[in-house]
Amino acid sequence: MKKLGGKRRLPGNLLEIKADLLKKQHNSLTGEQVLSRDDDQLLREIRLKTIQLNANNVTRTKAYLDFYRCHPEIHWAFLGHMVSRNGGWNMTDLKGDLLSRLMNEKTRETFFSFLERGNWLIFQDAYPQFLLYRECLRQNRNLFYLLPYLNISVFMEVMWNQFWKKRDCYLLAIALIINEQSYLERRIIQNPLYKNKVLHKFEFVVQDLLSFNHILFPFERGGHKGEKTALRGQTLRHFDSLYERIMLGKRLYNLLFYNREQWEKAFHWAVSHPHTGSRKDYWQDVFNDVNDGLPGAAFTRRLKGCQLRTGAHRLFSPKLEYAWKNVEHTEAELGDWFNHWGIIEYLQEDKEIIKGEIVGEYCETLEKLELVALAKKAIFR
Repeated sequence: MKKLGGKRRLPGNLLEIKADLLKKQHNSLTGEQVLSRDDDQLLREIRLKTIQLNANNVTRTKAYLDFYRCHPEIHWAFLGHMVSRNGGWNMTDLKGDLLSRLMNEKTRETFFSFLERGNWLIFQDAYPQFLLYRECLRQNRNLFYLLPYLNISVFMEVMWNQFWKKRDCYLLAIALIINEQSYLERRIIQNPLYKNKVLHKFEFVVQDLLSFNHILFPFERGGHKGEKTALRGQTLRHFDSLYERIMLGKRLYNLLFYNREQWEKAFHWAVSHPHTGSRKDYWQDVFNDVNDGLPGAAFTRRLKGCQLRTGAHRLFSPKLEYAWKNVEHTEAELGDWFNHWGIIEYLQEDKEIIKGEIVGEYCETLEKLELVALAKKAIFR
């Protein structure tokens, strides 16, 4: 942005969005009884379909990819798919070889609740938007006036209207990043339950030790069959910062979409490796979804540079369906997060090329975890 008179000047497209947001803020939502019978029926169908696919992390993650394959112009659907895979891996880590030795059962359940609630909340907010967009295409008309009836932020109503006119895939993707992270802010990050029981511990230990803050994107190397899957990614340093989470989302978007060849490799890997929640999905030589160890056997170091030591068995990383039962969630908290147009400054495009080199850092994290598990220090009580 350029500065003018001590203030930042917005480019023309964002000035238009600003005007639309200010106009929308002054309009109040009328009751659903004013809707047509067809609109009411459509809303019911969208809610029902969303509930059906929001059963667990595996169903959500698959739904994102299925939608993206039909509508590749909605870039966030693929980004959401890849990030949601990481959510599933973090969930099953809690029952895997390493974290299960470092957390007691109650703490693991609290961390799972934190991860599951966030994953569930994002899907029940994002996926109805996708279903409504699909219906707009089918009917060839703008139906985004229905978004408020699905408890979607006025911010996204403006952004979908903008997309319907301009077809700017980047702008919509970044808007969805802003929306979902802002949506989580009060419901998860500022929620006293998670703030006290998870985030304080998260900030204290996870920064340097656990793998919750690594977002990994596997992709095909394009080499010989059986070659180790390559990884790119980013590390989140301050999970409780809305700014940092939005900027991370933008970097992850760049990592996936700014290089056509890398996008193709990531997409090919995703469609050829159904998500199970087990880290075996990307590194079969390191992880296994079956516990190879003998019951009661002493824990020994098995990794060196993300390779198994001679004679070592793979790390246990269970499938989600065997690690955790489906959760019956309470309804999402009502209320629109949007309160100031200044949030649109995040929509400006970043030209930074993100290489995403993360394997060394990730391998170091795994080895740290092994050392702590070997010392049998329960870091969470």
